[in-house]
Amino acid sequence: MNEPEVIRSMLTDAKSIAVIGLSADPDKPSHYVPAYMQRQGYRILPVNPTIENVLGEKSYATLADLPIKPDIVNVFRLPKYIPAIVDEMLQLNLKSLWVQSGIVNLEAAAKAEAGGIQVVMDHCIMVERRRISPLSAYNQTR
Repeated sequence: MNEPEVIRSMLTDAKSIAVIGLSADPDKPSHYVPAYMQRQGYRILPVNPTIENVLGEKSYATLADLPIKPDIVNVFRLPKYIPAIVDEMLQLNLKSLWVQSGIVNLEAAAKAEAGGIQVVMDHCIMVERRRISPLSAYNQTR
């Protein structure tokens, strides 16, 4: 978990990111972090059953409802929800889980890794993207 080479390969190879818990509120990290990633060229796939559209994309209720298989599943949910997300990822054969800063569920991470899922946990995807891509430093604002 959290190996630098995994972080780099996830962010370098991915083209699409499903964001579980993406918010419509632009002041929340669960909105401005995915918005930043979208500006960096990633396709953002919102997963939030309480909103219809956000960041110009249709929002979906579950990972299974997505029109494509995302390269990364990025999570902005409480730790207690991570096990169910891991279970759904295992059912759908999704391979990369990124859990945002401040969110930790070590048991779910262990289960994910045992099932062949790469895991980054308690790291901000925006911060790591900026770190590995110096050119993105020019776009530091929300």
